[in-house]
Amino acid sequence: MSALHQAVADYLGVRRALGSKLGGYDRLLADFAAYLEAAGATTVTSELAVAWARLPGDDAHPAYLGRRLCVVRGFARHLQAFDPATEVPPAELLPMRECRVVPYLYSEADIAALMDAARLLTPALRAATYETLIGLLTVTGMRIGEAIRLDLGDVDWDEGLLTIRDSKFDKSREVPLHPTTTDALAAYARLRDKLCPRPKDASLLVSAAGTRLVYVTVRHTFSRLARRAGLEARSQRCRPRPHGLRHTFASTVLLEWYRAGIDVQAHLPLLSTYLGHANPSSTYWYLSAVPELLALAAERRERTLGVRP
Repeated sequence: MSALHQAVADYLGVRRALGSKLGGYDRLLADFAAYLEAAGATTVTSELAVAWARLPGDDAHPAYLGRRLCVVRGFARHLQAFDPATEVPPAELLPMRECRVVPYLYSEADIAALMDAARLLTPALRAATYETLIGLLTVTGMRIGEAIRLDLGDVDWDEGLLTIRDSKFDKSREVPLHPTTTDALAAYARLRDKLCPRPKDASLLVSAAGTRLVYVTVRHTFSRLARRAGLEARSQRCRPRPHGLRHTFASTVLLEWYRAGIDVQAHLPLLSTYLGHANPSSTYWYLSAVPELLALAAERRERTLGVRP
């Protein structure tokens, strides 16, 4: 193993020992180290780092090019501690300019249409799995990856609790369920055991083959269900996606709190904990993403300040 590749391995080992997941970093940094070696370089320079980050071409999204440079910057900072000749490329050379996707908020009719479309899937186990998945995402606001990773043992049927293990930011949490949700999951589990007595995975939700669901397949199937349900993109950046169900859940909770006169600021940490956010500031984005929520927040502020709307 060359010195650069060994430095990459050491860097990844240190970062992961500190709790970072660094998905995809192995491939990117191995490719970068090979690029440096092909250029005859023994350490990182800003010029080579930017040239490598731009390799996908001008047609690539600026945010993707910025992320490539960001990966190199972390490695360069690590390497500079051992090799003072290492240059850390400034982030401004390839600003990420990342723009959030506009959330697609689903109405009750939209969700009913999605679940109706799911029931038409074949075979029966696939139909039941996707109907249950859509319902679970709707009433819990879970991330799609969290739902896919659920095992049967993560469900406490007596207490009506889901345990979500090692999710984003390496956090685990318990999600209380409404009794009707627990009953729906129990009904799915019984049907699953009947249609697939010997699943190949311990996952709660299984594919028609008895295996754990795969995100790429779920996303593709969800897009088909959305089209079948008659859901159309509202703009180029606002399309029906599974994550929109999480936005819908959070926005619905916040709207109900505002309409009920609840102190949203005091209760927001509760919603943050339930959703698995690292801090309430992440949850505040749901407020800014929904015009009705912004209007309600502004109206409450004006009432508090004694200003006529």
